[in-house]
Amino acid sequence: MSLKDRINEDMKAAMRAKDSERLGTIRMLQAAIKQREVDERITLDDAQVLDVVEKMVKSRRESVAQYERGGRPELAARESREIEILQTYLPTPLSDAEVDALIDAAIAESGATSIKDMGKAMALVKQRAQGRVDMAAVSNKLKARLTGA
Repeated sequence: MSLKDRINEDMKAAMRAKDSERLGTIRMLQAAIKQREVDERITLDDAQVLDVVEKMVKSRRESVAQYERGGRPELAARESREIEILQTYLPTPLSDAEVDALIDAAIAESGATSIKDMGKAMALVKQRAQGRVDMAAVSNKLKARLTGA
């Protein structure tokens, strides 16, 4: 079953269960997927759908931080619940040890020796870890490793 099919089935289940919060989040996800398909005139595969989900999770994490700074805990809580629902469509996250191993392998494979080579190594890590880890954290770890910090 493709990821889009799973999302569609989950929407139907949420409708049957009258789970309005889950239904609303899934409909937002479907709208984002459909928007990208229309904009790019393509049908998204699972990897591209994962990319859409990742972007939605990232934007909600940023919103949570903004709402917490603005003293709006009820809005931050709603965004956090949406993150939980969206994360069910992402693969299981990598542990810190797995991330470190991926970074080491990418550095070795790309021959990266300085910060100038970070793009090559980052591309390899992203290819292997998409949807399973926060790429901003990976970028910071990779940068620290390449600068010797």
